Amino acid sequence: MFPLLKSSWSVSWPMTVIMFFVFLIGLADVYVAGRISKETQAAYGISLQIYFIFTIIAAALTVGAVSVISQLFTSHKSKDFNIAVDSSLISSLVAGILLSFLTWIFSPAIISNFNITQELKEYCLPLLKIYSAGILFSYVLMNSNGILRACGMIRKSLLTMAIVCVLNIALNFILAFKTKLGYQGIAVATIVSSIAGCIVNMFFLKKVVTGFFKFSWPITKKILNIGWPAGLMQVFWQVAALVLFLILSALPENKVEIMAAFTNGLRIEAAIFLPAFAFNMAAAVIVGNLLGKIDKEEAFLAGLVTAFLGVLIVTVLTVIVMSNASFISGLLSNNEIVISECTKYMYIALLSEPIMAWSVILAGGLNGAGDTKSVMWIVTFCVWALRVPLSYFFAVYLGFGPQAVWWSMNISLVAQAILISQRYFSKKWFNCKHINVLT
Repeated sequence: MFPLLKSSWSVSWPMTVIMFFVFLIGLADVYVAGRISKETQAAYGISLQIYFIFTIIAAALTVGAVSVISQLFTSHKSKDFNIAVDSSLISSLVAGILLSFLTWIFSPAIISNFNITQELKEYCLPLLKIYSAGILFSYVLMNSNGILRACGMIRKSLLTMAIVCVLNIALNFILAFKTKLGYQGIAVATIVSSIAGCIVNMFFLKKVVTGFFKFSWPITKKILNIGWPAGLMQVFWQVAALVLFLILSALPENKVEIMAAFTNGLRIEAAIFLPAFAFNMAAAVIVGNLLGKIDKEEAFLAGLVTAFLGVLIVTVLTVIVMSNASFISGLLSNNEIVISECTKYMYIALLSEPIMAWSVILAGGLNGAGDTKSVMWIVTFCVWALRVPLSYFFAVYLGFGPQAVWWSMNISLVAQAILISQRYFSKKWFNCKHINVLT
């Protein structure tokens, strides 16, 4: 058991620090937006959700790449391994260019048809336009970080994200408060720091690419077959988050303040969620590496050890954040209603964080095995059959207000944890057709 714990921790702690860097970036974004206006905070939250939807293919490609490359890395198939790295990078580059173009073209139509006030639309459109230009670099950065994780170079990825974090936060304050860009500087800072991260990662990956960037359609097809369910799941998840914003915008009073509070709450919650997501990605790598060695039972135990370790850390963080909810809310806004609603969000939504961590980390193990379809169906069911309809029914139809949305989120997370656990312990993923993907 101790070797498994040591192996899990060796991958998990750098990922946790990386996710902490990501959290700091998001926190700085919200802080800067809040110091400008509550409208800026609300518009930032909406624009970011739309931006996340357009980066979903990157997440899908990364999930597939980590599963394939992590198994090849330990299976002594060096030629296939190098070509898989090349194919993954080329796929992310092509997809990033396409999605950047599409987002740029359709940004006005998306914002104009969004059910928010005209004032918020005027803030959202410039942000989304700028974010669209950076999608390409986000794709390459996400994918290259995934490759580094899969082939045992997690600490190099840690260094990259440290650089991205420092640069992004510094540019946030400089561009937003010291230049004519104003609030648009938040988005520009994201793009510039992503470009820097891509450059650093390409330097680190020069030892594992072929040198000629060979492309293999069979390997790419394997990556896509594993990744598309994860991508589709993210679509359902992110669209549901947007729907929650629309539900909150339908409330009879304080709708802008409540949306701003939800934006802030999500950023604060990220302090807890991102470590869980770090352990999710660590579980994917560890399980994938062990399956590459054809050691299924060891992979099963490693996933559990990683989940227990992650839940312990998330529980501690949850207690710390909830104990200081009011103080933390006040750091991100100077509007009393926003502070009050954000505090209520944390008191309710954070109750389910340890449960969420358990399901997210076990889902990472399933993803590492290539069993992404089961994760997709479970998460989609819990979000769209429980979270969204319950939120609308109780918050809008019955008039219980935003707190009903927060409780509906908790209910969906409990159901998700139960179903993910059932799938993991059934060990049906042992027979997943993507295990030993290129044998």
